[in-house]
Amino acid sequence: MSTSFKPLADRVLIEPAPAEQKTASGIIIPDSAKEKPLKGKIIAAGNGKPDEPMTVKVGDEVLFGQYSGTEIKLDGTMYMIMREADIYGIL
Repeated sequence: MSTSFKPLADRVLIEPAPAEQKTASGIIIPDSAKEKPLKGKIIAAGNGKPDEPMTVKVGDEVLFGQYSGTEIKLDGTMYMIMREADIYGIL
């Protein structure tokens, strides 16, 4: 990652996985019908709260909610920033 962005407290910076291009049966999905990815890789993580250390770490592949977090653009790349509580689990 070329940016020096450091999330605060219990927030994480996630690079979303690319949206699916085809269905399992081989049908190509048009851009207008693609769903927002629900998984990604943690690029940066905060230190956690004083009474709650972070469970996830940089490099973890995670699942998160469809409407979780906020999209931000850093150095020309789209990322998601969200609280650790919005992450459902580690893959």
